[in-house]
Amino acid sequence: MHTILPFLLAMIAVIVLLNMWAVKLRIAYPILLVIGGLLISFIPGLPTVKIDPDLIFFIFLPPLLFEASWNVSFKEMKKWWRIIGSFAFLVVFFTALSVAVVTNYAIPGFTLALGFLLGGIVSPPDAVSTGAITKFVKIPKSTSAILEGESLLNDASSLIIFRFALLAVGSGQFIWQQAAFSFLWMILGGAGIGLILAWIFVQAHKRLPTDAPSDIALTLIEPYFMYWAAEQLHCSGVLAVVSGGLFMSARRLIFLNSASRIRGFSFWESFIFILNGIVFLIIGLELPEIVDGLHANGISLSTAIGYGVLVTAILILARMISSYVAMISTLIFRPGVAPRTGPAAKRQRLLLPLILGWTGMRGVVSLAAALAIPVTLHGAPFPHRNLILFITFIAILLTLVIQGLTLPYLINRWRLFDHFISEESEEATRKEIKRGLKQHVFEFLKQKHENELNGHAELEKFLKQWEEKTKASDESRITEKTKALFIEALESQREYLTELNKDPKINEEIIRRQLYQIDLEEERIKSI
Repeated sequence: MHTILPFLLAMIAVIVLLNMWAVKLRIAYPILLVIGGLLISFIPGLPTVKIDPDLIFFIFLPPLLFEASWNVSFKEMKKWWRIIGSFAFLVVFFTALSVAVVTNYAIPGFTLALGFLLGGIVSPPDAVSTGAITKFVKIPKSTSAILEGESLLNDASSLIIFRFALLAVGSGQFIWQQAAFSFLWMILGGAGIGLILAWIFVQAHKRLPTDAPSDIALTLIEPYFMYWAAEQLHCSGVLAVVSGGLFMSARRLIFLNSASRIRGFSFWESFIFILNGIVFLIIGLELPEIVDGLHANGISLSTAIGYGVLVTAILILARMISSYVAMISTLIFRPGVAPRTGPAAKRQRLLLPLILGWTGMRGVVSLAAALAIPVTLHGAPFPHRNLILFITFIAILLTLVIQGLTLPYLINRWRLFDHFISEESEEATRKEIKRGLKQHVFEFLKQKHENELNGHAELEKFLKQWEEKTKASDESRITEKTKALFIEALESQREYLTELNKDPKINEEIIRRQLYQIDLEEERIKSI
């Protein structure tokens, strides 16, 4: 313990330093993390970090999925649900099938069940990696919503494939009828359990006398409980966490106060950052043991790298094909949402699927799934476990480094989204929202507190501060009654923004930023 604890603390320090370096170089930090994990594996004498494969999913997946579902725009997911659903289920299955067929043919002793196992592991693109990379370029909110929504659901579909393939490897047979029934139960049961538990958690937050620290502690426990409960009933724990997270996210203004939302945002951002970094470093630390296992199985390092490159090429090609099929289907069945006619639209129809296909970076979920493969099967070593782990690492390394480093360049070079992205239009939207808020607050105060407004100079100063974003100079005179009036006005602003967010043309990210500013303002007033 005295050896491992300093080592774990050193790992966190390395993660922080690599992130600082990534910010300075203006590249996505997962790229440096995966390279750093690879380089660390060559340091001799490092202690071995062992995690029970049965606990890998339970430790890492619930918080990662909960945080992702908390931040995604559900409004945009509903708007683009067709393409999100197709990428999250059909594309994942097509990718897993492609990997299974090719590896069954190309790798000696690699059965079709093992191929599907590997396909389920490497098929889901990673949301964290894609988000970290695309933040360096501006893309339309529709594209980012598709990528974020897909990343939430494709984790569930790929891990369902992973589970069935693991059963097939263990039993040596696969019964389609039972699999179909189990598949439906895993999806419907998982989503249902997640929603039920999320409703219970919301009621608990509302009725219990919680404060910010206890709210944050409860939100840390809740995704683990959703995942565990669903898995105990043989449902999809991933879908339970995703559906529950989306339900709670939509009601965050109801059961969390401003302090809980502000502090919770900072806590979860740091916690998820550390979790991602630890997973990348763990696989790097296990690489020497994996390579030794390859040699013990008679597989040379060059051969294993060749297999990894082959699987990576399949992943990229399958996603490219799926992207162009999705574009063709859109042109046939929903021409109204396809790019319009003209030379620019034709160029966009040709290159946009290429960009979507090029965003398939693999990451933490694939690593966690590979590490979750049991070490033994019926008392014997699990077949090709080390090879599957190595191929997974190669696929993550290549997609992150090659696609991750070139994606911003391709987007900027081809200028596909220039006519979609307009800082002026976003700024105009923000100004329009602020003008609407200002008018709403004045009407609210005149309607409900006209008597209190007269003779209260500090209230007038507050309104001026709110409009001009400068601090009032005489805060000490604010009474408790006036303070309560200010907070009530802020709550009225939240209600206004919530109604405004129902407009499908409004970017929800702008609404959330404004809500965060209101939370900060409420905490400032409470501290006076």
